Amino acid sequence: MARLGLPALLCTLAALSAVLLAAELKSKSCSEVRRLYVSKGFDKNDAPMHEINGDHLKICPQGYTCCSQEMEEKYSQQSKDDFKSVVSEQCNHLQAIFASRYKKFDEFFKELLENAEKSLNDMFVKTYGHLYMQNSELFKDLFEELKRYYVAGNVNLEEMLNDFWARLLERMFRLVNSQYHFTDEYLECVSKYTEQLKPFGDVPRKLKLQVTRAFVAARTFAQGLAVARDVVSKVSVVNPTAQCTHALLKMIYCSHCQGLVTVKPCYNYCSNIMRGCLANQGDLDFEWNNFIDAMLMVAERLEGPFNIESVMDPIDVKISDAIMNMQENSVQVSQKVFQGCGPPKPLPAGRISRSISEGAFSARFRPFHPEERPTTAAGTSLDRLVTDVKEKLKQAKKFWSSLPSNVCNDERMAAGNGNEDDCWNGKGKSRYLFAVTGNGLANQGNNPEVQVDTSKPDILILRQIMALRVMTSKMKNAYNGNDVDFFDISDESSGEGSGSGCEYQQCPSEFEYNATDHSGKNANDKASSAGAPTRAQPYLLTVFGILSLVVPREWR
Repeated sequence: MARLGLPALLCTLAALSAVLLAAELKSKSCSEVRRLYVSKGFDKNDAPMHEINGDHLKICPQGYTCCSQEMEEKYSQQSKDDFKSVVSEQCNHLQAIFASRYKKFDEFFKELLENAEKSLNDMFVKTYGHLYMQNSELFKDLFEELKRYYVAGNVNLEEMLNDFWARLLERMFRLVNSQYHFTDEYLECVSKYTEQLKPFGDVPRKLKLQVTRAFVAARTFAQGLAVARDVVSKVSVVNPTAQCTHALLKMIYCSHCQGLVTVKPCYNYCSNIMRGCLANQGDLDFEWNNFIDAMLMVAERLEGPFNIESVMDPIDVKISDAIMNMQENSVQVSQKVFQGCGPPKPLPAGRISRSISEGAFSARFRPFHPEERPTTAAGTSLDRLVTDVKEKLKQAKKFWSSLPSNVCNDERMAAGNGNEDDCWNGKGKSRYLFAVTGNGLANQGNNPEVQVDTSKPDILILRQIMALRVMTSKMKNAYNGNDVDFFDISDESSGEGSGSGCEYQQCPSEFEYNATDHSGKNANDKASSAGAPTRAQPYLLTVFGILSLVVPREWR
């Protein structure tokens, strides 16, 4: 029995060895690695059918491997492309948000100006007909300058509005004193009494304050959206360093070389590599968050006292009120001007011979009702636009410090945060033991996965930090009601706008009147729009009638 048992035992061992050998040969097959390699568009001849000696590998672990030298080189480029693609996707989503919101705001503000001009023009045409049409250039110039400010910013709003009222005063002073001849020098003297006499009442002061603050806030906010869009666009184009590329290759594709094609990188392992590769982007976070906070502050102003919609919608009524005030006070104004500038020369007898009845407007004034006013930006309102953007701004905060984690949350880049044992740690399928380093360039000195030169910050990132800092300074000036384009914002600014006039969180009481003015004035303006212009109509008809006869067609 013993003799018969020995051959049987040997046969059994031989069979078992054959099975084990077959299993071993099967485990060393590289067919799945080869299949995935070819699926990416690479040459199948680069990939071995079975494991080979890995002494040729420069980055991936050596030993028996499924990767040839050509495969490692191509995987290196592929890992860069994968990284750039995922980062770009994260950034492109944010960029698209800012781009679309900027477009909406830009369209809204431009359309609001167009509609405000149309509303004023229609109101005066319906009221005064041909008389107004002959003398509409002054108001057209006003809106042209407002549009030019919004588009280019190279208009001093305060000086421009002062000039508008000065030109209006010169023309009206001639009209209410049509029996006299006034030289240009005399009219310049008249202009000097504008502040003292206040011929238009308090309308110019209030309107100048409201228009300046509203336009500065609106333009700066739109500018901020454009800056955010551009910053994200520029930073989204990443160019990994050689050290980063090596780490990416090791993380994404070196597991394939060991046949672990279904094993994903450990989450913390991915986090360290992303924080090393995106170290410079992480340095954006501080200025980016300051910028977002400043945008949110200006957004609150746009919803409240600096609401450009509330300022522009009733501007036709406010200008009518100003003209009415001038008419009612014309005698007192003229007497004081004559005392200060001297008595004017009377016109020759018969100079004014025609009657203004030829151009008289007989129809009754019919004010626009709210439903008749043209809507802006496809019927939307500033409040709805601002509410939407505020939500997006809040979501965008800490975007750059969160970017490494968001990249690793992509299933293409890493295993889930809870899968800590069955993941690729750069050497094999096991738990990743290193702690996750902090964000930003300064924290990468001890990064266990990526060698980062912490002494050489990225120039492009530094430029974007500066762009954000300058825009934040402009935002703070706009929040305080200052015309940002006429302050010297140096590159060394820490974010505080020069000439801000008051602290970021607190403004002088002078700035507070606007909040109550807009909360109640808008409705009152609409409600009284029928009354104020109607009350001023006899005066205005006289003014425009005389204007058509006396004032030359070419206005100064």
